Amino acid sequence: MLLPQHTKGKTEAGCDEAGRGCLAGPVFAAAVILPEKFSHPLLNDSKKLSDAQRKELRPLIETEALAWAVGIVSVEEIDEINILRASFLAMHRAIGQLKIKPELLLIDGNRFTKYPGIAHQCIIGGDGKYRSIAAASILAKTYRDDLMDTLHEKFPQYAWYKNKGYGTLAHRKAIMETGACEHHRKTFKLLPDQLELEF
Repeated sequence: MLLPQHTKGKTEAGCDEAGRGCLAGPVFAAAVILPEKFSHPLLNDSKKLSDAQRKELRPLIETEALAWAVGIVSVEEIDEINILRASFLAMHRAIGQLKIKPELLLIDGNRFTKYPGIAHQCIIGGDGKYRSIAAASILAKTYRDDLMDTLHEKFPQYAWYKNKGYGTLAHRKAIMETGACEHHRKTFKLLPDQLELEF
């Protein structure tokens, strides 16, 4: 059973990212402020839901949320500042777009770079504990998946419509056979033995 709030009486935004461990594509993050009474039987950590369930929940979250936003950090930025900082930056970008300023940020994970003027609480496994973080995980995941599906049309050899940029065997095999493209993260270990790749 997911909890509606961390601190009663405060306007809280749940924050989560998607795509941190991928070999390709940007990292996405979402920030969501839910009404206290928002509830749905399917709402959970996005990783525990099917694609169909996530797609069913996304419009409900967007309609019912008091405020929501999605932040994106590009592959070039990831390579420049590293993936951990990029994940925090994506969250900051999402938070900065919220039409309501939260009083407390609930961050999925154990680390975060403070957002100016707003207190935060890091929660390990938060997307399976709090409704707002679960909602953020669903938005971040579905928006990122949509982009990877679009990129797949131009780069079908990597099967991004299936693996969404994660380092599956098929994805790595395609990199080995055809090389990497501009959407691959150059600072990531794309192949197990790190063969010389042409970018």
